[in-house]
Amino acid sequence: MGLLSGLIVFMVAVTGCGWVFKEEIEGLYDDYSTVSPQAAPMITPTNARKFAKAVFPEKSVHGTLYQEDEKAIEVIFYEAEPEFYQSVYLDPYSGKVLHVKDHLSGFFAFMLEGHMYLWLPRAVGGKVVSIAVFLFLFVLLSGLVLWWPKKRKYAKQRLTFKWKATTTWRRKNVDLHRILGFYGAALAFVLAFTGSVMAFNWFYYAVYKTAGGEKAPQFIILENSSFPGTVERDTLPIDRLIPLLKTETTHAKSYEIHYPHNDSSSIYVEIAHSKGRYYNSDYRFFDQYTLKEIETPSIYGKYRDAQFADKLIRMNYDIHVGAIGGLAGKILAFLASALIASLPLTGFLIWWGRRKRSEATTKKIQVREGAGI
Repeated sequence: MGLLSGLIVFMVAVTGCGWVFKEEIEGLYDDYSTVSPQAAPMITPTNARKFAKAVFPEKSVHGTLYQEDEKAIEVIFYEAEPEFYQSVYLDPYSGKVLHVKDHLSGFFAFMLEGHMYLWLPRAVGGKVVSIAVFLFLFVLLSGLVLWWPKKRKYAKQRLTFKWKATTTWRRKNVDLHRILGFYGAALAFVLAFTGSVMAFNWFYYAVYKTAGGEKAPQFIILENSSFPGTVERDTLPIDRLIPLLKTETTHAKSYEIHYPHNDSSSIYVEIAHSKGRYYNSDYRFFDQYTLKEIETPSIYGKYRDAQFADKLIRMNYDIHVGAIGGLAGKILAFLASALIASLPLTGFLIWWGRRKRSEATTKKIQVREGAGI
């Protein structure tokens, strides 16, 4: 299993290292997202969509993100087939287009494509990565069994490096694999486990139900609670929603509003309560005609209503990228990914060395037998 998954796990781990600090690095050069605050109201979601659609008139708007007063409004366009994922940044007071960003190009998009699909066609690459990472869970467990010393007195030598000038590179390689592998096994297991939760629907459901989950674990866009009505264009309910939510949730960091897909679907708003973390966001649904709030049967609702199993699933992505622990957590995830990348390399060298020794031993036996010894 190690040989089958090793190269793929190596690539997934290296690209994972490249993805971890995406937000922090992009924050160093995204000057276009910062504006001078003004004593004026921000443009409405309806106008934001209109201004952004002037850039991509034939594309669908996924949602519009409102942040602090000094941050540009981000209108997000997304279509699955063929995939289109770009953002238009607007001045929140005038609606002027400040920047257009393609999320499917650049370094981090390249890293993510490799991490999830190995740069292969998605239908193929996604399955290859998923199976390799799932196999890696069993490789970690079997490696821990192999590491476990038969006697307690031998444990110390498997926990510390004791290299001398005469220590061979093969011995050093074995120590690197055993010692680093032991210390990093728990973190590596967490990363592989959370990755498998995202990769396999059956595993996602199994984890949720095993944890005691009782709600619908999928994201559900709810239907309106009322019938279509007649509304004046300058008084659209959706344009009153953000000011109302800002009054109610004064400490929120951002509001991502999603437009109704049709006359019968609701408006939903993702309210983020912390930067760089997603698990504790509130997902709230409103009738597009009356703004009456609609309760959801899904785990993706108000965070305060979430049970243990709901929180566990919602935390999965933040745990996977280390964001659950802030910057320190991301550093830990980076180091864990780097360690994971080293394990297939050192493991392969151990396997190759044993294979060579086995071939050499076989040749010696054949020579001895041929000589009649």
